[in-house]
Amino acid sequence: MSEQGQDVQVDVEPAYRADESSVTEQRFVFSYTITVHNHSSHPVQLLARYWKITQGSGKVQEVRGKGVVGKQPMIGPGQNFRYTSRAVLDCPVGVMEGAYTCVDTSVHRSFEVAIPPFRLAGPNQVH
Repeated sequence: MSEQGQDVQVDVEPAYRADESSVTEQRFVFSYTITVHNHSSHPVQLLARYWKITQGSGKVQEVRGKGVVGKQPMIGPGQNFRYTSRAVLDCPVGVMEGAYTCVDTSVHRSFEVAIPPFRLAGPNQVH
């Protein structure tokens, strides 16, 4: 990770969506709220995302795309960007991790921001 990447912090708040999940259909829905904090002195734009979703069943899915929730947000110095998205699993537990590709718009230099693994777990799951 570059020095700039250390100035961008990602916080994750996962939640199980029981109202949208169905045990009988093996459909387990999770939302996750992401807050991207720009602690640098330069504007940063989030250009792309990469997610690796590992389900308790062992199934691995990789997702790549432009921006997040249809946006490529510009995050000013000292500001943050918050959004909520979802993941649908075929079992009640999994792990997500990934990275954002950002650019420091003041010097037009791209860098990666790692998103450490976080757990997705339905109720009463101890794995």
